[in-house]
Amino acid sequence: MAVQTGRAPALQFLMEKGCYISNMVSSFPTMSVTIDSSLLTGTYADQHHIPGLNWFDESQKKIINYGTGFREAFMLEMHQVIWNLFYRLNNEHLSNDVTTIYEELAEMGIPSASINAFVYRGNTPQRLHVPRLLSTLTHLQETEWTTKATPIFSLGAFSKLRPWSKVAQIAAGNYKFAVRELRYLIRKNKLQGFTVCMFQDLDLRIHFKGPMDIKGIAQIDREIQKTLNLYPSWEEAVNRNVWIVMGDNGHAPMGSKYSNFIIDLRKILKNYRIDRLQRQIHEKDQLVLCVNQRMAYIYVLERDLPLSVIIERLRNDTRIDIIAWKDGDYINVVSGIRQGSLRYYKGGEYTDIYEQTWTIEGNADLLDLDITDKGKVSYRDYPDTLARLYGALKSHPGRFIVVNAKPGCEFKAQCTPFHLGGSAHGSLHKQESLVPLVIAGTTATPKFPRLVDMKDFVIQLFRQQ
Repeated sequence: MAVQTGRAPALQFLMEKGCYISNMVSSFPTMSVTIDSSLLTGTYADQHHIPGLNWFDESQKKIINYGTGFREAFMLEMHQVIWNLFYRLNNEHLSNDVTTIYEELAEMGIPSASINAFVYRGNTPQRLHVPRLLSTLTHLQETEWTTKATPIFSLGAFSKLRPWSKVAQIAAGNYKFAVRELRYLIRKNKLQGFTVCMFQDLDLRIHFKGPMDIKGIAQIDREIQKTLNLYPSWEEAVNRNVWIVMGDNGHAPMGSKYSNFIIDLRKILKNYRIDRLQRQIHEKDQLVLCVNQRMAYIYVLERDLPLSVIIERLRNDTRIDIIAWKDGDYINVVSGIRQGSLRYYKGGEYTDIYEQTWTIEGNADLLDLDITDKGKVSYRDYPDTLARLYGALKSHPGRFIVVNAKPGCEFKAQCTPFHLGGSAHGSLHKQESLVPLVIAGTTATPKFPRLVDMKDFVIQLFRQQ
């Protein structure tokens, strides 16, 4: 829309000079840290082990929250949330069994830069300096951490390329700060072989303005114009570099009436003892709820409490379109909307459009699968859902259920933020699972239109040089 109305000339130029793919498949849940982990490692959550923005660590009996909202962060202790997001995400939670683009390029002798991205793991030791105001407000005891990042590393007030610059937000930089860091590298002729620059602000704006708001896109496009203007011409910018502009997730429009569109899990499961955020997990707690906007993890702590009892309660709510859980190698699926059941596992006689093989039993309509007589599987409302749902359910240990809200609806737990009349994401639905991608400066494209295929695409670009 922004391009069609002439409000994004830089994006229009890059689209005309390169390739535009409108339906790139994101990760699941469609939350920033999980998506960015898939983008940088080329794997889904079953391999990189970042289950979402909010999840439960069974080994430590703690909720791991990377910043779902101020009230939740305050309840969980703000300093823990900051530590999770800026340090533990990269140094403890992101699996060491996978490598990032940065790590692989370093092995090839190609330096990288990460600007304003929360997932940044590389091979170079870097210092994170906690801003004084933030450490005072949150009672952080440590004000400096050593982390593994890229050779050029910028993350708001925690690590700046321009020491004199002012950060508009208390922690991470806004889009203007991020792109100024990028332009600084270009002016100083320090642009790395591979550079990632993240714009975080647009997500927050669209949550409140709705997915049809294009003012934020126009603002970012103006910053891209200024960046292209650093070269003798925009054509020269494309000749010298490969430019990749992409979204990480879409946004689904939310309904405006609380009782119709907000799914209060504490109310649905009120007969059970549910954890309270303001205290540690109690031995008598039966359930832990971790909401990621339009999806949620429901952890069943009491071993004698069958999952089936919880699942039946969830099936009574017609706003929940997918209810899934793991059973050995199998993934099981039922719904609050559709009848029947489905189960599947990796490997078998069915092959999907991404050349992945599966064994599938039951009602394929539960995941809106299109299966031909020859065993070919394609996806409709839930793109690459077999692999993405498998990834979430195999992403970390524990007895838990994944629930997915139907369009227009969002989950709520104790003090979860919600977005009535705005937009939200997190679910498997194509509304937030399909994102645009623009590539200019090369004729190459990813093997499949999925963010999980971008790592291999980038690596191959360098190997072909």
